[in-house]
Amino acid sequence: MDIFKILAIAILTCIASLIVKQVKPEFASIVAISGGIVILLFLINYVDGILDVFRGLVQKANLSPTLFSSILKIIGIGYLTEFTANICSDCGLSSLASKVGLAGKIIILFLALPIVTNLLDVLMGILP
Repeated sequence: MDIFKILAIAILTCIASLIVKQVKPEFASIVAISGGIVILLFLINYVDGILDVFRGLVQKANLSPTLFSSILKIIGIGYLTEFTANICSDCGLSSLASKVGLAGKIIILFLALPIVTNLLDVLMGILP
């Protein structure tokens, strides 16, 4: 199971980061970021499987591919924003982490506006 590999990589990355921090503190963040990237690489197959399921649902429900694309972008931006903000926090840059989080929220809101507009149009069409 990949979860055990991921947990092992996380623990080894933490230990390596702590050891490197004692010798060369400036490289500890690089070790932590590298471990995070390796973990993300383990998740690529899972993300591909999730996308396949979503594609099938979109075809079955006869939804607009544009709507599907917007939803995927929103989900991706949410995950990437959280990952990046956590890296910033790990590096001791909590202020930057907050700004990354804010930027992600604003971009998500911007991308969600067409979805909300379409939903309101549908609701207005249903109401007399």
